[in-house]
Amino acid sequence: MDTAPLSTELLRIVSVAEEVLCRVSSEESRTPVLDGGWSRRQVLGHLIDSASNNHQRFVRASLQDSLEFPNYEPDDWSGVEAPEQVDWPLLVALWTNYNRYLAHVIAHLPPAKLQVTCRIGENQPVALNALAQDYLRHMLHHLGQIGAAPTGG
Repeated sequence: MDTAPLSTELLRIVSVAEEVLCRVSSEESRTPVLDGGWSRRQVLGHLIDSASNNHQRFVRASLQDSLEFPNYEPDDWSGVEAPEQVDWPLLVALWTNYNRYLAHVIAHLPPAKLQVTCRIGENQPVALNALAQDYLRHMLHHLGQIGAAPTGG
């Protein structure tokens, strides 16, 4: 499997979403948009966590024959990180640039390691290439929730 198309798609998603997110005011970014009261800041904080966790997963799986990684608890992480107290432009820039770097990492995943088995918490094991594809699906889901998902492909 060639990971270049996945990398290119990630860059496209980030570019479109960045334009939308930069037009969101600081006040609007604090407004709850999801059931349970999560704001755009909290969702973007969650997506930064996803980037951080998946960065570790991608690299570690590329260096091993299998990967066991702890589960992620979004409410707990958000409580510790307090994204609602971070400057909105900083969150947007961090998410945007981290994902641009992840696109680079994805493009350079060793082809021989794309089938490495990855187990996250108690979830069913998946291959590294499926984990990378799911990363984009997860991102698009949450960007859709906050009105920043690109349309088309």
